[in-house]
Amino acid sequence: MHHILYRILKTGILTEPAPSPSDTLLAQAENLSALSYRRFGHSLSIRHLDAGSCNGCELEIHLLNSPYSMLEALGFRFVASPRHADLLMVTGPVSLHMKEALLATWEAMPHPKLVVAVGDCSLDGGVFAGSYAVAGGVDSVVPVRVRVPGCPPDPRALLQGLITAVEG
Repeated sequence: MHHILYRILKTGILTEPAPSPSDTLLAQAENLSALSYRRFGHSLSIRHLDAGSCNGCELEIHLLNSPYSMLEALGFRFVASPRHADLLMVTGPVSLHMKEALLATWEAMPHPKLVVAVGDCSLDGGVFAGSYAVAGGVDSVVPVRVRVPGCPPDPRALLQGLITAVEG
């Protein structure tokens, strides 16, 4: 027990400082808010679909809802039904078992159908490319508007991808 306390005292505080109001991430989120109201007449509703990923990208997507990013505090929301979604975020390579589910989700969305492929695996299969269980990247099943590379991409890149998709 004492060795743990000693290590804590020796290392110090390892947390990040709270963001300032002028943080570029918050400014990007406010920009996205204005764009979504101009394009849809309401805040952006996002449906996330995991098509077979390792969950690394999902952890970064969840950071968009953290107190640091405050995406939901600005009016954005993740929805459970594709019928209520303006944008579909897809992570992971499309596994053969998820190919039909991805297509059904895309077809259930109202127009305009915006699709953002998140992470290297969703672009071309990533490390799973060539596997017998992988159909390929997201664009092999549904049309993709924006591709956000990274393994996994950070929340800033995700937010920039959302802005690019809504601007389009």
